[in-house]
Amino acid sequence: MKALFFISALVLSALPIRAEVVQSEKSDLWIATSMETAGYSLSGAALGGALAFGYGARTQAGLKAAYFADTSGLIHNVEIGVLFRVFILDAATGPFIQFSGGPVLLFQKGRALTFPANWGTIFAGIDCGWRFLAGRSLFVEPFIRGGYPYIVGAGAAMGLRW
Repeated sequence: MKALFFISALVLSALPIRAEVVQSEKSDLWIATSMETAGYSLSGAALGGALAFGYGARTQAGLKAAYFADTSGLIHNVEIGVLFRVFILDAATGPFIQFSGGPVLLFQKGRALTFPANWGTIFAGIDCGWRFLAGRSLFVEPFIRGGYPYIVGAGAAMGLRW
């Protein structure tokens, strides 16, 4: 009898039986526009906007294109980059950390473009933000960012997910 008890206990302990409910993380496709400011200018803030889209659940990958112009109108920047985002608490909502990078094209008013110096450089940065859901598909994301060559930035995005 004791042998049967130990054998059945050994067999049952080897089976993957759990008392917790595991929720599946559904992958989302999302698209968002944002208004941002970044330190692309020596004379002040550069203001601009971006369009981004991505796919994933708790970890997401995507693309982002942004345009910035400094407040004096002399320097214009275009960022075209890839992004990798990780949600910290929950899949596709709450706080996130985003890593992004790619080329940034720099244009100065009144100066002829010379390759490669005035064309641009590589940008890389980290964004920290929070996704707030408004219903099933609408979201708002305030964020701050830091990196090279813009040093610091902040903004807010609004988008759709499905």
